[in-house]
Amino acid sequence: MSRVYNFSAGPATLPEPVLQQAAEEMLDWRGTGMSVMEMSHRGKAFVSIAEQAEVDLRELLEVPDHYRVLFLQGGATAQFSAVPLNLLGSAGSVDYVNTGSWSKKAIAEARKYTSVNVVAEGGGGDPMSIPPQSEWQRDPDAAYLHYCANETITGVEFPEIPESGDVPLVSDMSSTFLSRPLDVSRFGVIYAGAQKNFGPAGLTVVIVRDDLLDRASDKVPAIWDYRRQAEADSMLNTPATYSWYIAGLVFQWLKREGGLKAMAERNKRKADMLYAAIDGSSLYRNPVDPAARSWMNVPFVLADDQLDGAFLSEAVDAGLHTLKGHRSVGGMRASIYNAMPESGVNALIDFMADFERRHG
Repeated sequence: MSRVYNFSAGPATLPEPVLQQAAEEMLDWRGTGMSVMEMSHRGKAFVSIAEQAEVDLRELLEVPDHYRVLFLQGGATAQFSAVPLNLLGSAGSVDYVNTGSWSKKAIAEARKYTSVNVVAEGGGGDPMSIPPQSEWQRDPDAAYLHYCANETITGVEFPEIPESGDVPLVSDMSSTFLSRPLDVSRFGVIYAGAQKNFGPAGLTVVIVRDDLLDRASDKVPAIWDYRRQAEADSMLNTPATYSWYIAGLVFQWLKREGGLKAMAERNKRKADMLYAAIDGSSLYRNPVDPAARSWMNVPFVLADDQLDGAFLSEAVDAGLHTLKGHRSVGGMRASIYNAMPESGVNALIDFMADFERRHG
C-alpha cells in the first residue's frame, strides 16, 4: 500500500508515525487487552492517556499555570457560542474582527447573545488583506476582542498577534494551532478544532485564563461551561476519547520532531517554497496580500479556469489529492499543515511546473 499526499484542509493528513503507533495499539493498548476506543473514560488507563496529553501540550506551548486546558467536543463551531456565553459577564458588547468565512460564522453566533461591534472588515478584495490595527474601531468597554488567526478557506492569516490592552483577546486558532511557538499569556481564550493540525475530528482544545472562569452566564449549557469542564477535567460527560488519544500521540510526535520552534522553521520553509513557485509562474496566482499569506492554507488560481479539471485530475494521477479549492472561492488550495512533509510540497511544485509546461 502506498500513501498519497493529502492536501485536505480538514480532516487533514496525520503524521505517519502516529498512525503506525495507533495501528499497533488498536487491539491492545499496553497490555490492557482492549482498544483505547473501548476504555472507560473514568478508568485508570484512559485517565493516564488524558493526563499525559495535557502535560505534553502544556510543555509544547509553555502554557502558564494560571490557564486551564480543556479537551472538548463540538468543534470550533461550538465555541462560537461558548465564547460569548462564558465571557460576556456584565458587559453589553463584544469586539470581532471579520477577515473571512469563519469570522462571519463566529460573529453570527455571538449576535444571538449580545451586541457585536465589528472593529474591521478584511479578507476581501484582490489581493485579500487584513486592515492595519490602527484603523480598527474598537469598543473600550467590550467584554473581549475576537479574531480568527487563519481563515482556512481563503488563506488569509494574521502575521502577528493583535494588541488588545486590558480587554481579553480570544482567538480561533483551528488551522494554526501548534504550527509555531505561541505566547499564550497574550490571550484570554484560545480554541482550536483538532482535525486540521493536531488530530482527528471530534476534539476541540480550549485554553482559558483562570480569571475568566467566573463570567459564565446562567444560561450557558453545562457542557459548554468552562468552569464546570475545568472542575471535571474535561469529563463532565463522556469525552471524545479516541480523538483525545490520537492528539496525545501527535503532541509526543511534535516533541520528538524538535518542538514548535523546529516545526515553525519547517512550516515556513514549506510555505516559502510553494509561494515562490506560484509567484514565479505565469499560470498560477495567489490572491492574498503577501503580508497576510497563510503558512497553512495556500490557495491559488489558474490563469485559465478551464484548466481546473485537468489540473485536479492529473494531480490525483500524480498522487496529489484534495487540491480543489473551497466551493465558495473556487480554484485550488494546498493545505500544508505540520504533518505534510517537505517531500509532499516538493512533489506538488514539480507537478505544477510540469503542468504549466504542457498547458501554459
